[in-house]
Amino acid sequence: MPKRVMSGVIVSNKTPKTVTVKVTSSFLHPVYGKTVKKSKKYAAHCLDESLKEGDAVRIIESAPFSKTKKWLVLSNNAI
Repeated sequence: MPKRVMSGVIVSNKTPKTVTVKVTSSFLHPVYGKTVKKSKKYAAHCLDESLKEGDAVRIIESAPFSKTKKWLVLSNNAI
């Protein structure tokens, strides 16, 4: 099974070697037919300490680094 890759924006970089990435997706509501936005935050492992809040990044699924950190920062300037 291929690893998932998502694009998002960094919302926090306060912890060492970890960034929090907010991924936003939109879908069509099944009953009302309206476009709905949904967002979720992921903790991602990051060795590049130069990334800051507001940077666009791509994250890829990986083996767990900790209890909540199961993603790795693939590249920046993704969107």
